[in-house]
Amino acid sequence: MNTAILFTTLLVLMALGMPVAISLGLASLLTILIVGQDSLASLTIKIYETSEHYTLLSIPFFVLAGALMSTGGVAKRMVAFAIAAVGHLRGGLAIAGVMACTLFAAVSGSSPATVVAVGSIVIAGMVKSGYPKPFAAGVICNAGTLGILIPPSIVMVVYAAVTEVSVGRMFMAGVIPGLLLAFLLSLAVWWRAGKLTLTKSTRAPASVLWSTFRESTWGLMLLVIIMGGIYGGIFTPTEAAAVSAVYAVFVAVVIYRDIGWKELPHVFLDAGRTTVMLMFIIANALLFAHVLTTERIPQTIAEHIMAAGMEPWMFLLVVNIILLVAGNFMEPTGIILILAPIFFPIATQLGIDPIHLGIIMVVNMEIGMITPPVGLNLFVTAGITGMTLMEVVRAALPWLTILLGFLVLVTYVPWLSLVLPALVFD
Repeated sequence: MNTAILFTTLLVLMALGMPVAISLGLASLLTILIVGQDSLASLTIKIYETSEHYTLLSIPFFVLAGALMSTGGVAKRMVAFAIAAVGHLRGGLAIAGVMACTLFAAVSGSSPATVVAVGSIVIAGMVKSGYPKPFAAGVICNAGTLGILIPPSIVMVVYAAVTEVSVGRMFMAGVIPGLLLAFLLSLAVWWRAGKLTLTKSTRAPASVLWSTFRESTWGLMLLVIIMGGIYGGIFTPTEAAAVSAVYAVFVAVVIYRDIGWKELPHVFLDAGRTTVMLMFIIANALLFAHVLTTERIPQTIAEHIMAAGMEPWMFLLVVNIILLVAGNFMEPTGIILILAPIFFPIATQLGIDPIHLGIIMVVNMEIGMITPPVGLNLFVTAGITGMTLMEVVRAALPWLTILLGFLVLVTYVPWLSLVLPALVFD
């Protein structure tokens, strides 16, 4: 009864066009008022307590660091280094685009930001070099999804906050899958380029390779500071986020000078808007998770699944199907906040590692970024290329098969997600 009221109310509110955050909050309040035992005063306290979760403090800092890196010329320098490194290969410019997305993902933590920063430079360059525009757009639209898989990822921080797993373990778990996906996309580009008549670039001299690497080093050092500081025991993930924000200001304003001191308030304001939006969603979602826990909804579902004799592989298949469908209609943060509290206790009872579950959810969120009707990467790619949304969808779909195959691999080969956290933390 309680489960039906909660989810029916949520679906009705979302179908009426209400934002996800408001739908989550209203569904939770109505469920408590109708069948719950909590008072409104206790719910207010609960929202406050959950919203001051120490892990969540890292979100505004990572958002600010990503905004500074996206606004400045960090992406331009990373693209230049990627072209110098792999531009001479068959399909080299497209492979360089994948490599640049991989590098920029490590400093932005955002998928749409990666597409904008890298795509606005690389796609135009590929078209000028004779690459078909749909080919170029499809590659970057898909490669941009690495922004939420390669650490630091805001989606990973949200999952860690909801499930109370280690942010450091989540970050480390995303490294091998992220690099593997970048390799698979590059391999697919190389194979597809063999079917096209493309002009190969000449190999860049060692001096150019070194100079472009040196130029991009200041941006790449952000990842070294974050990951090295966390795993070296120098600071916590939340402290690492604060350090990354300060470092990003230093690099953008003092070293590269892409942003002037007068422009900083505007960057801070944009980052603040994004942070407020995320935190409002999170506060309402944590209230939703509280109702789920109070009414024992995940535990009840888990008991039914265990009684039905569902195997772990079957449960993961169901999880993937639900997430793939949800990704068509919701953005990643909302999906994580709604479904992670439900899947987490069930996975725990079935013996599935929560870190492994987290990476599976993140990969599904990647796929959601490039599937209509609300895939953000599709809209961003359409905006920077001038193509229609349907043209971008058709361009991105062939590459989607790579991500779906990768999802199967990540789901049923947990070693990919768990080996590095085990080596570093155990």
